[in-house]
Amino acid sequence: MANKADKFDHNAAGKFYVDQQCIDCDLCRETAPGFFTRHDDGGHSYVFKQPSTQEEIDQCMEALEGCPVEAIGSDGDE
Repeated sequence: MANKADKFDHNAAGKFYVDQQCIDCDLCRETAPGFFTRHDDGGHSYVFKQPSTQEEIDQCMEALEGCPVEAIGSDGDE
């Protein structure tokens, strides 16, 4: 499970985030491209925009549930 104490600093403030377990597999960026992007220098994903509608939240939850290393969290500060 993702740990908000280990989340990357460049995640957008809010509920969803990516932590340092990310292996840059691209699944979240394919599942929810409107919210996850790649940090090229670090070789990992991060949340660049927080979802605001239920449909957007559902997309981010699908990415969270599909993450093979559980690097996506949904317990960040709102």
